[in-house]
Amino acid sequence: MEIDILIDKLTPCLERVSTGEMLPTVFSLAKDKELSGLQKKGWNFNWADDELKSMNIYKLTLKNDKVIQGLVAAQIGRGVVYAALAESAPHNLGKSKEYKGVGGHLFAIAIKLSFALGFGGYVYMDAKNPELVKHYTENLKAEMVLTRYHAYRMAITEENALEIIEKYTLEGDLDVE
Repeated sequence: MEIDILIDKLTPCLERVSTGEMLPTVFSLAKDKELSGLQKKGWNFNWADDELKSMNIYKLTLKNDKVIQGLVAAQIGRGVVYAALAESAPHNLGKSKEYKGVGGHLFAIAIKLSFALGFGGYVYMDAKNPELVKHYTENLKAEMVLTRYHAYRMAITEENALEIIEKYTLEGDLDVE
């Protein structure tokens, strides 16, 4: 799996594009019924795919709202969280997007999970292409990891993880399955 979500803005809350208003966010584990059929609603990935069943899939919503703004699939490894997949909702893409800040929030969720598990905020992911490697280096201070498993493997280290989550006020439930 490869990550190809853009980080449009690191914001403490989601920012409504039309007004600039900052709205508080929450996250929780997504339920299977919430994930099925998302592709028919314009999502790029099949979030109900069997390959994701072994991962924790967290949904990002606005506080007191049930509409999913973004999803991140996190796999727990030995001392690390792997952000396998992250996607903004279709209404948060392109020039007519409703909210800014979704991508950064999704990585913040993975980082919070890593800290909660005692992994020091360490998160790795596989970027889709060299352009995204540059983007994640600039926006998340992610670093390349030399490995034979993926040409664009990147990691967010503890120091950079702390810097990222300090920007966020999102609340959530890290129930781990």
